[in-house]
Amino acid sequence: MTTPQQFPFVSVSGKPQARGKQYGQIAADRVRKSVAMYGQTLVTLGYDGPARSRLINAFAKEIEDFAPHYLEEMRGIAEGAGVTLEDIIMINARTEVVAKARAEKNKAAELEPGDGCTGALVLPTRSATGNLIHGQNWDWRAECAETAVVLRVRQDDGPDMLTFVEAGGLARSGLNSAGVSITANYLESDRDFKQLGVPLSLIRRKVLEQQHFALALKAVATTPKSCSNNIMLGMAAGFGIDFECTTDEAFPLYPGSDDLIVHANHWVSEVALVKLRDTGRASTPESQYRDWRVRRRLNASPALTRDDMRDAFFDDFGTPYSVCRPPRPGSHDNLSATVAMVIMEPAVGEMEVAPLPALNRTFTRYSLTAEPEVFTYAK
Repeated sequence: MTTPQQFPFVSVSGKPQARGKQYGQIAADRVRKSVAMYGQTLVTLGYDGPARSRLINAFAKEIEDFAPHYLEEMRGIAEGAGVTLEDIIMINARTEVVAKARAEKNKAAELEPGDGCTGALVLPTRSATGNLIHGQNWDWRAECAETAVVLRVRQDDGPDMLTFVEAGGLARSGLNSAGVSITANYLESDRDFKQLGVPLSLIRRKVLEQQHFALALKAVATTPKSCSNNIMLGMAAGFGIDFECTTDEAFPLYPGSDDLIVHANHWVSEVALVKLRDTGRASTPESQYRDWRVRRRLNASPALTRDDMRDAFFDDFGTPYSVCRPPRPGSHDNLSATVAMVIMEPAVGEMEVAPLPALNRTFTRYSLTAEPEVFTYAK
């Protein structure tokens, strides 16, 4: 596997199906790679064509009830990339589809590489520019360095958005022109997969469609989910909050006295821990020190910059089980790695992203308004 130095930039506009078709055409090669990767996972788990269709289409109704225009956009992506709508639904619901498949086949979660991630948010009072800074290391399959893109959506009837996402997906980490930002990372509990809910990626997209932060909070806190997830939200005007979510509840965590939020992959809310059982410790045992390491490094500087967050996310303590994870063997011949480092400053509409940062210091600065710029971080 090669180490790419940047993710392709896809900029689309228009109505949902039209912009989906643009997206699919521009990113066709990467969309097909995403389809092949997750399709092979289902084959490995023992799903033939009809069983695969049944599994994936169980989520189509949830999506249609939540936001019908998402299916329109997915149809456009499928048409543009020359794949099926079912394929695009699979990409957008891959967390739920793969986990449900594992559960049906009694395969342990540890058979997949950890969908880890370490996220952080700096309030304006701790920022050298006076602007909120929000970022994440995304830990998953190293192969996704060759299937992800940065997508800019210019909307006719809502805020423009910028999101780092697996090709064919509608959203992952991102920000919008209303100053809302979002990252999310893996959590697991004993309530997971006892109901069908809205795929997590589409809740993220719903957040990025909101003109007002209060409605972004509502989308996270009140939407039924199939499984647990940690979702961190920023507001450029000067607020941040983290929701540890299970299928039917969201437990808020606020910035500490240091005006930071840092979260890895274990439950922190004392209220949540009284009510549920954290079942993800086996998948992410190093989570206990990853968030501590990032917070410690951020607190070494009184006034923080994007570079300070970058330095914290480059932390290699405990490698390869580190904040910045180099590729290491996972399952089914997969490699587990920090696929991307994402640093955002929503007040200026910018996102800086580096593929496989344990191996690469080349970042691209993406913008809501300007063309991408490539730079090397030398520190």
